[in-house]
Parts: sequence; C-alpha cells; structure tokens
Amino acid sequence: MEVVNMKNFNDETKEGVVLVDFYADWCGPCKMIAPILKDVQEELGSKVKIVKVDVDADGELAQRFDVMAIPTLVLFKDGKPVKRTGFLPKPALIKFIEVE
Repeated sequence: MEVVNMKNFNDETKEGVVLVDFYADWCGPCKMIAPILKDVQEELGSKVKIVKVDVDADGELAQRFDVMAIPTLVLFKDGKPVKRTGFLPKPALIKFIEVE
C-alpha cells in the first residue's frame, strides 16, 4: 500500500473509492490491521484503492480529517469523505467499504 502525504493526497483520493488508513509506525493496532488491509485489497482488487497516511509525518492531514485515534479508516468516494471507522475485522471491513 502506498503511503501518501500532503503533496499527493488530493490526487490519490479524487477518483473512485479510496480507503485511507491513518496510522503510526509505533501503533500496535495499526500493525494488526495492516495484513487485513492487504487481504482486503487483494480480495476487492480494483473496486477500492487503499492508501496510508502516517499521522506523525503528516499531522496536518490527520487534523484536517479530525483523526483523534489510530488507526482511523476514512472512506472516500470521488474525493469526498463518506464514512469512517476504527479497527475492523476483515468481513466487517469489506462490508464497510461497499458504497452504493
């Protein structure tokens, strides 16, 4: 999964369905969700793009989307945030990603 930052965030989230994982390297639950996100990406393929934002390196992005705890997952549809959640198991995460 690609790590995005302030420079490329808007370009990376402007089209289609994009799940943004706000994380930090020191965060235990963030490390636990990483393989789940990889599995979800493999299973859903082109239906969703998953990218990561390091909240320590890009705190402005975290503030912009009111990230108060990590991991925070924000689902974007065509550049707009549509819903958010924290840690979810794989089946619940797949259901969360499904956008009408």
